[in-house]
Formats: sequence, structure tokens, C-alpha cells
Amino acid sequence: MSTIDYDYKIDTIKDKIQELNAKNVILQFPEGLKTDAIMVAEEINSVVDDVNIIIDADPCFGACDLADNKVNGHVDLVVHFAHTALPIKTECPVLYIEAHSSADINAPILDAINKLDDNVKTIGLVTTTQHIHKLEDMIEIFKSNGYNVVLDNGVGTSSGQVLGCNFTSIKNLNVDVIVYVGSGDFHALGVKLFTKKPVILADPFTGRARDIDKFYDKILRIRFARITKAKSAKSYGIIISSKKGQLRFELALKLRDLLEEHGLKAQILNMDYISPDRLLPFNLDAFVMTACPRIAIDDSAMYKKPVITPQELEIVLGLREWEDYMMDEIIIHDEQTD
Repeated sequence: MSTIDYDYKIDTIKDKIQELNAKNVILQFPEGLKTDAIMVAEEINSVVDDVNIIIDADPCFGACDLADNKVNGHVDLVVHFAHTALPIKTECPVLYIEAHSSADINAPILDAINKLDDNVKTIGLVTTTQHIHKLEDMIEIFKSNGYNVVLDNGVGTSSGQVLGCNFTSIKNLNVDVIVYVGSGDFHALGVKLFTKKPVILADPFTGRARDIDKFYDKILRIRFARITKAKSAKSYGIIISSKKGQLRFELALKLRDLLEEHGLKAQILNMDYISPDRLLPFNLDAFVMTACPRIAIDDSAMYKKPVITPQELEIVLGLREWEDYMMDEIIIHDEQTD
């Protein structure tokens, strides 16, 4: 096993391949781990004979975006890295490898503690799939420094876990501050938007902690500008995704009817991979994103026309106040697999 920063569980993959007698196996990585893909494929080939390893080179946006229907039915097993399983029916077996990170969580948490006000007594704690295996260690660090730690189970997430589209684990926390252990601003932004509490991001990859208030304020200004621009739109494209875990067909129909009730034109657009150039042929003034909630937020600057979320459309139409702004979520329940 290579001394890499993530645990790819090659032996677990080997056992699953042998259990299924799989001949064609596709490996699916998020963008940040694709640089390890060749190495992982080589390691699998070194321990399993007579197996064809295929690397899925398309973008991967989460467990909602599985490669089970690719290569025209030739795949016997999908090995999906770095995400937790969702209750989605698949066309072939899927093995989820959470790719736990070995990054140190002590330094960023201690840095976060140094940034806490003296009146903070109770900490809400959340993290992501890559660091969830160190959750007990995180709790112990806070407790040993005199803090109470509060966690909650979300809908479709484990205790203390948030996804990029699911923040149910933090919505009912009665705490002074929430500490998010992970990298990147988006998850911490979602925590802030849903709770309005102080949020500190403790990043295991930098070893540092910081509050996200400046980023939060910046994003809200951008979203306000997009909403304001969308208010002048006369026609909307409602984007749905053909990815199983992102498809919200009934929501799209509801939004189309809502727009038409307000005297606006609306057309539903189905896409698999969503990008600015794929919207250029359509003579529409603005777009509503019912696919991955991160597209409208993370990629906002890439789109020439406003791309807004369903909740932001409610603000445009006067059905929601700006003060009630919230981030979009995709909550997948077990019954959605039927």
C-alpha cells in the first residue's frame, strides 16, 4: 500500500472483486483525488488477476453522481471513492470507499480553540466523510480543553456529518459556536447559512483555523446581486439533472407552474453535465438550478446570466423575504429509491 494521504482500502476492493467475480471494474474519484487514480488502478491490478480496471475521467460531484450506467452495461462493479452511500438504486453493484484522510486534526482544532471567545462553553461539531473516522478524537480534544460537545444525526448522514447538499445534522444544535473540521469553504458556508451561528473552519490540510464571516458576507452579496438581476428576467430555464441523486423532476414541474402563474415563460432543460457553454444556445434570461445546489453558488462567476436556486426564485417572485434566505438542499430518503 502506498504511503498516500488517503486510505483507499485496496484489500477491501480486492475482496469485493473476487466476491462478485467482477471482470470490468470502473473507479470513480472526485476531482481532488483524480491525481491518485492511476496509482490506485495499478495497486488493484497488482493484487487481482484477470480484471479490467477503467478510470472514470468525467467529473464526479458526489454519491449522487454514480458511474453505474456508463460503458453501456459492461461494468460489473463501481468503486466510488470519498463519499458516503446514498439510498439510490443502481444498475450494478457499487462499493463505497470513504477514502479517510490521515491529515492531522489536532493542530487545526487547537488553533480553533485559541480563537474562541471566553464565553463559549458549548461546541457544535461537524465534519465530512474524509475525517469522520477521527470524530471521537475531535470530541476528546474539545472536552479535554473544557468544552461541551454537541452532535446530531442528520437525515441520511451519520452523527456529526455534513454533505455539500445535506446540512440536516446541524439545524437543531443548541450551541455557542459550530466548528467544521474539513477543507474548503462551501460546507462551512452551509452551516452558517442554516444556523446563523458563529462558524469556525478547522482545516486539517493547512493545520489552521479561521472564521468564515468574510466569505459568508461575500457570498451573500453575490447572491443578492444574482437575485436582483433575475428579477428583470422574462423567461427562465429550469435545469434538471439526469443524475439519479440530483434529479428533482417534480420540483422542476412545480417551479415551471409557479413561473407561469407569475406571467413568466419557463422551459425545463435536462442535462447530465452542466456547464456555462451548454446553456449558450438557449435564448432565456435566467436559469433555476434544481440539480446540485453547489452549481449555482460555487460556479456563479462562470455564468453570464443569473443561475439561481429554487429558494432564491421564491425571493425573486416575492414569496420569500431576503431575511429568510437559505441554501438549497437535496435530502434523499429511502423511499426515493422505489
